[in-house]
Amino acid sequence: MKKKRTIPHTYVIVFFIIVLSAAATWFVPGGEFDRETIEIKDGTEREIIVKDSFHYVENQPQTWEIFSAFFKGFVDKADIIVFILMIGGAFWIMNESKAIDVGIFTFLRKTEKIEHLKLFKFLGINNVIITLIMLMFSIFGAVFGMSEETIAFIIIFVPLAISMGYDSIVGVSMCFVAAGLGFAGAILNPFTIGIAQGLSGIPLFSGIEYRLFAWVVINIIGIAFILRYANKIKKYPKLSPVFDDDNKNWRKKEHIDVGQLKYYTPVSAWVTYAMISVILIVVSVFQFQTTLTVGNSSTTIPIIPILAGLFVILGPLMLKKSVHFFILNLLLFTILFLIIGVMGYSWYVMEIATLFFGMGLAAGIASNKSANKITALFIEGAKDISSAALVVGLAGGIIIVLQEGKIIDTLLYSVSQSMKTVGKFGSISIMYLIQTVINVIIPSGSAKAALTMPIMAPFSDLIGISRQATVMAFQLGDGFTNMITPTSGVLIGVLGVAKIPYEKWVKWITPFMIILIILGLLLLIPTVTMDLSGF
Repeated sequence: MKKKRTIPHTYVIVFFIIVLSAAATWFVPGGEFDRETIEIKDGTEREIIVKDSFHYVENQPQTWEIFSAFFKGFVDKADIIVFILMIGGAFWIMNESKAIDVGIFTFLRKTEKIEHLKLFKFLGINNVIITLIMLMFSIFGAVFGMSEETIAFIIIFVPLAISMGYDSIVGVSMCFVAAGLGFAGAILNPFTIGIAQGLSGIPLFSGIEYRLFAWVVINIIGIAFILRYANKIKKYPKLSPVFDDDNKNWRKKEHIDVGQLKYYTPVSAWVTYAMISVILIVVSVFQFQTTLTVGNSSTTIPIIPILAGLFVILGPLMLKKSVHFFILNLLLFTILFLIIGVMGYSWYVMEIATLFFGMGLAAGIASNKSANKITALFIEGAKDISSAALVVGLAGGIIIVLQEGKIIDTLLYSVSQSMKTVGKFGSISIMYLIQTVINVIIPSGSAKAALTMPIMAPFSDLIGISRQATVMAFQLGDGFTNMITPTSGVLIGVLGVAKIPYEKWVKWITPFMIILIILGLLLLIPTVTMDLSGF
C-alpha cells in the first residue's frame, strides 16, 4: 500500500526558509548603503538611503545563527506575539459567556427574514453580507493601513463564515484579505503612500484620483474571486482545502443550542455598565475634542463624548435583553474605540491589545465570573493560541538571518541596476517586480519605503518616469504579497488564530496572487502611457 505523503508542518516550512536564507549568506556578497536621517513631515524623522552610496562589505555567513534566529525573532516580533496572546485570552473570556454564539445566531436569523426580498434573493443575501464586510475592511486598509488589527477579528469572522456554510478561508478573507486588498490599493494610507511620497518629494496624497480608480478595480476583482470560491464551498464543502481542519478545530467544538440558551442579566452586569459609563464620562471631559486624521486632511469633533453618550443610552437596552447582548455591545464599542484610537491617537498593537484586554475583563465581570475563573479563562485562551504566537517568532527569524548576513542591501542594489536600458514600461515593470520580491523579504511597508524610495525616486527622473508612478509601483508591490509571504508576522498570526496550515493557505491563495500581481502590472501601464492627474 502506497504511503500517504505527509505535508510538512508550518514550523518545518518556516525553519526550512531560515536555513535557505542562511545558505544564501554564504554565496551572496555582503553590501550596504549609507543611511541618513531626514525630516519628512511635521517633525517626523525617517532613516533613508544616501544616493549612490552602495558599497560591498565583508559578508557574514550564518551558521549556528539559524538557531538563535528563533530567539531574536521572538524579540523582534515581541509586540505582535504579546498582542496575539492578549487577544486570545480576552476573546476566550468573552467566548465563555456564549455572547458571540448569540450574536451569530441572531445575525443569521435576521438575514433569513430579509432573504426573501427580491433584490437580496437575486444577489444572494450571503453574497451581500460578504461584500459589505470586505468593503468595510478594505476601506480600513486603504485609509489607515489596517493590518495587525485584523488578527483580533479572525476569532469573530471564522466562526461566522462556518456558521453560514463556508470555511475558515472565507472567514479570513472577510477581514484579512479584504484589508490586504485595501492596503494594496492604498488611497490615504499614511504608512505606505504618506511615507513614500514624503521621501520622493511630491505632495502628500497627490494622484488620489487614479489610486481611487485602482482601489475600485482591485476590490471588484478581489471580492469577485472570494465570492466565487465561497459559493463553490457552500455547494460542495469537501472541496475546501481546510475541510478536515475546520471539522477538527471549529465544527466539532462543543456548541450549545443557542435557541435554548437561558437569557439572564446578573447584578454584576449592571455594575460593569456603571463602571464603564463613569470611566467614559471622565475620559470625555479630558478628551472632549479628538482630531481624526484621514490621509492629509483632518477634522476635530467631540467623538469620544458622542460614543460615551451612545454607550450610556444603549447599555440599559442591551441589559434588559440579556448579558449576552450587553457583551456584544461591549465588543461593538471596543471596535469603534479602536478605530478612533488609530485615526485620532496613532494607536498601535500595544494600545489595541490593552483595549481588548479591558474588554475581556469587563465581559468576565459582567458574566459574574470570579477573579480566579477569569484568570483561568485568560490563561486557557492564551494557551490555545500560543502556537500562533510561536510561529510569528520563528518567521521573524528569517529577516534576522538576512539582515545579519548583510545581503538585503546587495539584493536591492543588484536588481535596481537592471532597469537602466529597458524603456519606461520595462522600467516601471521592473520597479514593480523589485518591490514585490522585496516585500517577501521585508513585509513592513514603511521600512521598505525608507529602503527603496530614496533610490527609485531619483532614478525615475533619469529615465523619464514620474515619481508618482514610482510610488504607485511601490504601493502595489508592497500590498499583494503581504497575503502570502512567510516573513509577515501578521499573516502567520492570522493563520495561527484561524488554525489554517500555512502550506494549505499557500496552495489556495497562489492563483489569487498571480491574478492580483498581473492586475497590478496592468494598472501601472496608464501611469507611463497616459497624462493622469498628479502624475
